[in-house]
Amino acid sequence: MAAGAYLNNQLLVAMPSLADPNFSQSVTLVCEHTDRGALGIVINRPLEMKMSEVLEQLALTSDDLRLRDMPVLRGGPVQNDRGFVLHRPCLQDWDSTLPVSDTLHVTTSRDVLAAMARGEGPSQAVVALGYAGWDAGQLEEEMLQNAWLTVPCDESLIFDLPFEQRWHAAARLLGVELSRISLQAGRA
Repeated sequence: MAAGAYLNNQLLVAMPSLADPNFSQSVTLVCEHTDRGALGIVINRPLEMKMSEVLEQLALTSDDLRLRDMPVLRGGPVQNDRGFVLHRPCLQDWDSTLPVSDTLHVTTSRDVLAAMARGEGPSQAVVALGYAGWDAGQLEEEMLQNAWLTVPCDESLIFDLPFEQRWHAAARLLGVELSRISLQAGRA
């Protein structure tokens, strides 16, 4: 894949024909895509877990009820005990942060969660456990098989829109109505 063809900061919108239960009707933010593979976070699959449980597991406390009640996402099927925080950039540097774009970062270190618990964290954040990973060439092959639509990331989908609306809303960014697409995949 040419350097300009990488899918960093793109949303992968699962086609209706994608039957893999890990990704059926999912929207995945591609955080990193290189010739070695890709890493993404599914942004529309809440777990039956709240941030209060994550904070408790890390021996952190917070009086912020909004933070404690925040849902945690199932970021993907790989390493689902590993935490990822998608967030707006802040002045503070975290131990392990990858800029996805100028306005969206992903951090995997505990220090960002500790700052959030103290009320000093990023202005907007979403926490996910696990990630979606693709080996070299695997995502490109799935693209050729019409498993995914791609659209530039619209951060309002991540931070503002209810989870159950994200799949259709992401496709609508391309002018696609998913309910009108055939379940039969193919190539012209």
